[in-house]
Parts: sequence; structure tokens; C-alpha cells
Amino acid sequence: MGNAQEKPSGSGAARADQASAGSGARSRGGGGTGNPHRAPQKGVANGTQRGIDPAGGQEERDRPAVDTSYLDAPAGALPPHLARLKNEGNHLFKHGQFGDALEKYTQAINGCAEAGIDSPEDVCILYSNRAACYLKDGNSTDCIQDCTKALELQPYSLKPLLRRAMAYESVERYRKAYVDYKTVLQMDTGVQAAHDSVHRITKMLIEEDGPEWREKLPQIPAVPLSVQQQHRQKPVSIELAQARAARAAQDEVRKKESQFTLLKQKGNDLVKKGNFQEALEKYSECLALKPDECALYTNRAICFLKLNHFQEAKQDCDSALQLEPGNKKAFYRRALAHKGLQDYLSASTDLQEVLQMDPNVREAEQELEAVTSLLRQSLMDSNANTPRV
Repeated sequence: MGNAQEKPSGSGAARADQASAGSGARSRGGGGTGNPHRAPQKGVANGTQRGIDPAGGQEERDRPAVDTSYLDAPAGALPPHLARLKNEGNHLFKHGQFGDALEKYTQAINGCAEAGIDSPEDVCILYSNRAACYLKDGNSTDCIQDCTKALELQPYSLKPLLRRAMAYESVERYRKAYVDYKTVLQMDTGVQAAHDSVHRITKMLIEEDGPEWREKLPQIPAVPLSVQQQHRQKPVSIELAQARAARAAQDEVRKKESQFTLLKQKGNDLVKKGNFQEALEKYSECLALKPDECALYTNRAICFLKLNHFQEAKQDCDSALQLEPGNKKAFYRRALAHKGLQDYLSASTDLQEVLQMDPNVREAEQELEAVTSLLRQSLMDSNANTPRV
């Protein structure tokens, strides 16, 4: 038990058989020829194999050694042979081998019972870890059972409570799940999964039981303040800190995305109503959230054009074209801005660019005719005002 290791199938036995055959052949034949009808084995010299893998016939010399140092890491008060089982279970679990991990945790639990290990915290962790394997494999019944055993050993242990809550929820025992989630949140308000589940289950219980849904709940235990303080003072693991940071980042992204969508829609609605100044402000708020959103610059350019702020409209179109050099709307609206600034040559250039991309833009054709006429008139006026030498 514990350190007993399985014999590798095939390779060890093959070498032993070949060694026996080789030595027997030498003793019978004197010169090591053995049975004259027996074919010599390739790769065998003096009864042993040189660098040959019996399974595939490939050399193993260059295969890198597997690092198993993690097996010898201390594991609470567990003796070394049980600590190795726990560490191996942890390693297997991290690599998604839940069935194999479960076996290691089971061996460690049985080993603790046989050795009379008096360490409730360590045995609690073993039950909690095995419960995690059951949960991953969809075995909610055994998960609940192991979590309950863990909590008998260490009341108000957070992980078994959370895993039992998840298992209860998966088998639709929502009231028990609700109680465990609420107990978890008394100890750690930062467990987002518990918050999400409480919110989800509350809606379901209200629909099922109506306004009196709380009266049908089992009693939620009050976690002692000393236990709450112990959990708050525990150092946060690197994995947990990273998970919390990632969750916070995701929440921030979702919040910004929701805010952005709402502001953009408000801006679009205000444009339809002709409230260009207010729409402009909404688009500016959107740009503070997403400065690389090309459509925002072209949308805000419309507002500037309607308010006769031609220079600002041109600048927004310039920004849009930096992001999307082939943006047809940006060229067209910049042409209108150039027209407002009485830069008819630049307006004509941009309009021709639009028509080159899409010859069917009727508005661009009409504007090009108007701009060409204005350019011609401007040149005539300029010539008329130029003194003759």
C-alpha cells in the first residue's frame, strides 16, 4: 500500500526471460551457441538488450527524464508514502486525469484510516479533493457524500461547501445548494461563482415558491466570526489571485462593452432626431471607451458637419482613414468638410476617390458636379481679382 509500484508490462519480463535464455544457452553449449535451431536475437548480447525498447524497437538513450520531484513535496502532517499519493493525485487532476486522480486520493484516504492518522485537516483535504474528481466526472451523489465527510472533519471548510453546493445544484436540490452558497459567501464575499449561483437560484425559487420562497429554505448556519476572520486572514494562493484578477478583468470588459453599446445606440437615436450636439457628446464618450472604433469617427463627423464645425469633421475623417484607409464614408464626409472649408480641390479629390471605389454612389456624383462648379467659379474669381502686369 502507498509506495507499492506496479511492474511495467512487457519490458521487464522480456529482459528477464532473455537473460535466463542467454545464460542457459552458454551453460549447455559451452561457447554460448545454445540451440543450433534457435535464431540469434537482434540487439541481444550476453543475454541483455542494448538500448532497445521492447515495445517499439527504438532507442531510449536520448529520452529526457520525467521530473517527479513534485511527489516528494510535503503535504501537511501526512507521512511520506501518503503525501506522495496526494501529490500524485493533485498532478493528475491538474492534467485532467480525474479518474486516475480519484484512485490516488482513495488510496491516500484508506491509508490514513489504516495508519490511524489523526490529522482532520489533511483528511478533510483528501475528501474534498476526491469530491472535486467526482464533480468533474458528473458523480454528484458521491461528491456530496465526500464533501459532507470533509465538513464533519473541518466544519466551515470553504472548498467542500462550494463543491457540495455545485453538486446539489446539478441534481436540482436548489434549496440545499442555496444554503451552502450563502454559507460560502459569509466566509468569502469574493467567490463570484457563489454570487452568480445565488442570483440564479433565487430567480428559480421565486418562480417555484412565490413570495414565501425564503420560508421553505433550510436554516442557513451563521458562520462564527472567528472562522470568518481566519478565512480573511489566510494568504491568497497565486492561482486564486490570478483567477480573481482574470474574473475582474472580464467583468470590466463586459461592463465597458455594455456601456459602449448603450452610448452608441443613444448617439444613433439622437442623430435620427436631429439632436446633433447631444449625439456628438455620446459618440465622444464612446471614443473614450474604444478609441480605435472607426465608425465612431465617421458618425461624429456627421454631427460636426451638421453643426458647421468643418475642421473638426475633417479631423475625425482623417482619424477614420488612419484606421481604415479604404473607408468610403470617411472619404465622402471629408469631401463635405473640405467643401465647407472652401477647399474645393481637396473635396473633388476625395469625391473622385469615392467614385473610384463605388461608381454607383449617386450623392458623390452630385457633390462632384457641385464642387467642380464651385472650383471653376473660385478660379474665375481668383483670376478676376489678380492684377494684370
